[in-house]
Amino acid sequence: MSLKKIRLGGVPEHFNLPIHLAIENGEFEERGIDLEWTTFAGGTGQMTKALREGKVDACILLTEGIIADIIKGNPSKIISIYVNTALTWGIHSGANNPLSAYMDIFNKKYAISRFGSGSHLMAIVNANNEGYTLNKDQFQVIKNLDGALESLMNLETDVFYWEKFTTKPHVDSGQLKRIGEYVTPWPCFVVAATDKVLEESPNEIIRMLRTIHDSSDKFMQSPEAITEVSERYKQKLADVSRWYHSTEWAIHGWVSNKIIESASYHLELAGIIEKDREDCEIIWKR
Repeated sequence: MSLKKIRLGGVPEHFNLPIHLAIENGEFEERGIDLEWTTFAGGTGQMTKALREGKVDACILLTEGIIADIIKGNPSKIISIYVNTALTWGIHSGANNPLSAYMDIFNKKYAISRFGSGSHLMAIVNANNEGYTLNKDQFQVIKNLDGALESLMNLETDVFYWEKFTTKPHVDSGQLKRIGEYVTPWPCFVVAATDKVLEESPNEIIRMLRTIHDSSDKFMQSPEAITEVSERYKQKLADVSRWYHSTEWAIHGWVSNKIIESASYHLELAGIIEKDREDCEIIWKR
């Protein structure tokens, strides 16, 4: 069987280990897919840009981020849920920053990986839910987690939203302090693909998804999963256990209209997308 190359991107975080295991075990090749993985340390904003520019065929990215970007013209579709559970965002500040109370963050300076990223969108949505409006000049682009650590520790910024277990080692080491949490009311990660690859290689995309879901299913049943995550991502076993037992990966991936409606509702309230907009297709109709 000749292999079809599919370029898939995602963040360098423990959520994506089932995909890396499938690559290492040759499971994509068994289904005729030459999977080329690209790591995007800059998160969802960096990946939506890569999809727009045709630098990747598909990405694993935050639900709210890709919904907002498709509405704004990204020629892509959501093709599957990847992680069913909601994401818990840790709200962080530098260890030597006097800021300590969650309700005091909304007039501060925010570190974000990119405009349109999860760290940007969730800050706006969270503030809106508390009755505050953030201004554009409150945001400073720091590109990735390393940039955030430097910015927060140097007191150039005050607040940073990032997945709480990814940042936990930096909280434990004393670089960061967590002053709050925010949980998104929808599944956290989806798979999105460009219209181009969906038109040209739909069968290969379906085989890629089946491989991802099968590997995710095996990962959720693996007695070694917690130890493997702990070793690969340098996290404490107790932290990984809490994360693993509160996370469910999709094994079918069906995307409901309710997910799109819920995320869009919050994005509208926060002014990230317009209420009076033209309808567009967000979910791939196979």
